[in-house]
Amino acid sequence: MRFLEEATRGYRRKKIHVIVDNLSAHKTPEVQAWRARHPRVQLLYTPTYSSWLNQVELWFSKLERDCIARGIFSSTFDLKRKLLAYIVRHNVEPKPFLWTYRNPKRRIRVTHQ
Repeated sequence: MRFLEEATRGYRRKKIHVIVDNLSAHKTPEVQAWRARHPRVQLLYTPTYSSWLNQVELWFSKLERDCIARGIFSSTFDLKRKLLAYIVRHNVEPKPFLWTYRNPKRRIRVTHQ
C-alpha cells in the first residue's frame, strides 16, 4: 500500500500502469479497495510461472548459482560475509540482464475495465 501511494504521488491526473507479479499480497482486499479509490491506476499482473520477467528474480537466481549453491558456510556471519563480498565484486563491473521475448501467445494483455 505504501509503495502504491508513493509511486502514484505527483501523478494525480495521469493514468498509471503498475506491473506486479502474482504474489497474493498484490490482490488483498486492501489493495482492491485502494484501486477502487484510484481508478486511474491499473495493476498489470505478469503471467504465472514467468519469474524470468522479474529482474530481481534473475538476480536472486544468479546469486544462488554463483554464491550459495554448493557453498560451505561455517556460520550465519560467514554466509553474510561471503554474500556481501560477492555483491561487492559483482558491482565492480555490473552487466545488465538481457533477455528476448519470443512467444507472442503468452504476451501480457491489457484488459479494459
